[in-house]
Amino acid sequence: MEVEVKIRLPDSSTHRAVSALLSSFHRETQRQQNLFFDGAAGELSSRRAVFRLRFYGDDARCVVSLKAKAILVNGVSRVEEDEEEMEPSIGRDCVADPSKLSEVDSRILRRVRDEFGVGTGGFVCLGGFKNVRDVFEWKGLKLELDETMYDFGTCFEIECESSNPEEAKQVIEEFLKENGISYSDSEASKFAIFRSGKLPQ
Repeated sequence: MEVEVKIRLPDSSTHRAVSALLSSFHRETQRQQNLFFDGAAGELSSRRAVFRLRFYGDDARCVVSLKAKAILVNGVSRVEEDEEEMEPSIGRDCVADPSKLSEVDSRILRRVRDEFGVGTGGFVCLGGFKNVRDVFEWKGLKLELDETMYDFGTCFEIECESSNPEEAKQVIEEFLKENGISYSDSEASKFAIFRSGKLPQ
């Protein structure tokens, strides 16, 4: 179970302000491309499951993930998640031709086929979005400051995975309030925003 605090920032100026305040705690910047797939008959989406390929940088790394039963309440997300590495060149081949996902030797893809019944109809690519993630280690927390670029606009968010999300959220909110940073609880996942085709109000 992945448990994360998700806090939405209203615009690029608040994103820049948070980045500046945390600059001395910066550890890395990740440039991600996230691409999503479903079965041709909607086998995954009909059961609230999400299958994703995430590419890092210039295809230095590719991670396959399967998420299911996501719940996002009061800025805290809880989701069943399974991940594994994939050779980036194989991942790119699957993006170009999703039918190749049926041929890949992968534990997660076996789960997709066996548990969710993605069969002879194969896979379809739903598209995706890009994300620039700045990672900070601050007050014992790993903060991820995201700039997510959809075809229809850009969202800004702070994420923090934690075994004690309520306490982590309180620490982050106090920091934002002390520095006059506007924020709100995230009400939808990045994937849900992508599928809706519009930015949150």
